[in-house]
Formats: sequence, structure tokens, C-alpha cells
Amino acid sequence: MASSTDPATLRRAILALAEARGPAKTFCPSEVARQLDDDWRPLMAPIRACSRELIREGCLRVLQRGRTLSPDAPWHGAIRLQAPAHRDG
Repeated sequence: MASSTDPATLRRAILALAEARGPAKTFCPSEVARQLDDDWRPLMAPIRACSRELIREGCLRVLQRGRTLSPDAPWHGAIRLQAPAHRDG
């Protein structure tokens, strides 16, 4: 069985929640972490790292106070994740 910190597990969990919410709604990375483990706080850094990869691939957006953030910029404070309005391919 895969560990909840396994990158493939994180990727699947993030994309599943993004798909479930759709492009009109956002979600907090902690929602993904809480789905994966009761001890969810240690998952936050790996989820953010995985989210950066998904953003670079065009599979996800990250927002803060309604503004899109770059995956390459430092993220400080609360962020929200969102499925993109459309994806190529």
C-alpha cells in the first residue's frame, strides 16, 4: 500500500479534489491532507510541493486573496487551489 506522502498518492488526491470541485470552486491544501491522514499537518509541505508541479503542468491553479500566484514564487500564508477553467490535451 502506498504511503500518504508518496508523490503519486498526493498527486491523485489533489487532482481528485480539484475535479470534484470543478473550476468554479477552490479548496485548501489542508482538505487534501485531512483526507489522507489523521496526522495531516506533516503532509502540508509535500502537498504544496506537489501542487507546484501540477501548476507548472497546467493541471491546477493557486490563488491567494483571489489572485493567481506563480508556482515559482514563494508562497506565504493561506492559499487556495483550483482546477483550471480549461486544460490543453
